[in-house]
Amino acid sequence: MATGGPMVMPTDQEVLTLTQWFSPGFPVGSFAYSHGLEWAIETEKVRDAETARDWISATMVHGAGRNDCMFIGAAYRARNAKEVDDIDATCRAFAASRERLKEADLQGAAFCAATSAIWSTRVRGLVYPVAVGRAANLQNLPLRLTAQMYLHSFVANLAAVAMRLVPLGQTEGQRLIHALMPQTAEIASHAVEAGLDSLSATALASDIASMKHETQYSRIFRT
Repeated sequence: MATGGPMVMPTDQEVLTLTQWFSPGFPVGSFAYSHGLEWAIETEKVRDAETARDWISATMVHGAGRNDCMFIGAAYRARNAKEVDDIDATCRAFAASRERLKEADLQGAAFCAATSAIWSTRVRGLVYPVAVGRAANLQNLPLRLTAQMYLHSFVANLAAVAMRLVPLGQTEGQRLIHALMPQTAEIASHAVEAGLDSLSATALASDIASMKHETQYSRIFRT
């Protein structure tokens, strides 16, 4: 079984599997969710590339991005189904709003369905990061790379929201993703090794935005 220990060069098959899991074309519907960013743009708290980068960085470092990687690591290391269920319950309880829970639940259900059908993982009923960690364990995929690619996908999806709604140009949006790449790799690498006792949530603006989005009158995204 792969572990989160010393870095081992991933195989081509492992890299390509993770690329498939976290590509925009994988059927988890990530394009439908803005993680509260739509409300932040509507209220002009995010209005250009600089404020978009700051918002996404704060959400990744102090909020859901970091915590999701912790849940991936915990689910990966879980020794049995009961531990996985307990981690899933904690992840659900840690959702900052009804929409955040819906986002994690629906994407998790879609990920479980796709990986079970294609890789026979038999993963079901889990929120997204927990499902990712469990499936990665069952497929013997490298933990750290799994978390890094998950978090990169998270950042890229939020950047796509900003590209569409601010709006940012395609080049400007890709420059934003590139600028956050070192931070993405560092956060994922450290968070995935941390225990759930290290969970915290201090990205308060992002959490409040997800709550405000629930009653936003005109919106494109589900969260």
